Amino acid sequence: MILNQVLLKKRRSARASGFTLIEILLVIVIILLLAGALVVFVLPQQQGAEKNTTKLMLNQVGTALDTYRLNLGHYPTEQEGGLDALLKKPTFENEKLGEKWSGPYIKPGTQLDDPWGHKIRYEVADRTTDGEQKGGLPYKLFSVGPDGQPDTDDDIKLMPGEGDKGSSSSTSEK
Repeated sequence: MILNQVLLKKRRSARASGFTLIEILLVIVIILLLAGALVVFVLPQQQGAEKNTTKLMLNQVGTALDTYRLNLGHYPTEQEGGLDALLKKPTFENEKLGEKWSGPYIKPGTQLDDPWGHKIRYEVADRTTDGEQKGGLPYKLFSVGPDGQPDTDDDIKLMPGEGDKGSSSSTSEK
């Protein structure tokens, strides 16, 4: 009788001390299902967040460009450094013009890159040849988007006043 009790205790402790192969496989399958659900539901949210971040950055840079123009009377040219003129004072030939610069217009240390690592593009529009519509922006400010190629469907551009009554410009996708 005592021998039977000792053997029974050994069998119980041997069974309780480890996991069976089926239990381990079941846990692995559950983990894989959770990982799959995470990929399906989180990745689209991340892509939307990257686009929204880019739109906000373009609005911020657009506001800084407008402030620069109010102070100096024109938007920064390529000779003045383009968007870099918003961060550091360019070298002006006219000293009085240099005195009007009251930047930086964007928080120092701000990277002018989109979430995909591409530089924000800025081009002063030539109003004499573009034939832009009345009320259009005198510059083009855009991100090339995730594919890194300009003039594609995923570009994100700063557009004049679309649905944004409090501001002179907002963004939309091409």
